[in-house]
Amino acid sequence: QVNLVESGGGLVRAGGSLKLSCVASGDTFMLNTMAWYRQAPGKQRELVATITGGTDYADSVKGRFTISRDDAKNTVYLQMNSLKPEDTAVYYCYVHGFVPKGLGYDFESWGQGTQVTVSP
Repeated sequence: QVNLVESGGGLVRAGGSLKLSCVASGDTFMLNTMAWYRQAPGKQRELVATITGGTDYADSVKGRFTISRDDAKNTVYLQMNSLKPEDTAVYYCYVHGFVPKGLGYDFESWGQGTQVTVSP
């Protein structure tokens, strides 16, 4: 089992910045895709950014958010700049990876979510 723990959420004024972190821990594993999703009240969960070999972003955050990873620390980050009230949501970390035990198996894990609130 691979557990994800997010941190870095909080309350910030519009135009401010926050940096989210997500650390994976557990049995021996290899991480492939790492991503951040978000869910605002009354809305569906949406993909914000992914990182595998390269990176990809939702149009709404391009130029403002940067996803990065440190594989030595099993950590993925989301640097959020120029935050807007519409960025307010619970942000979730997601990973897809492989556990090399026995024949090996793929896994997916989600974090518990961290609240980001952007005031006008």
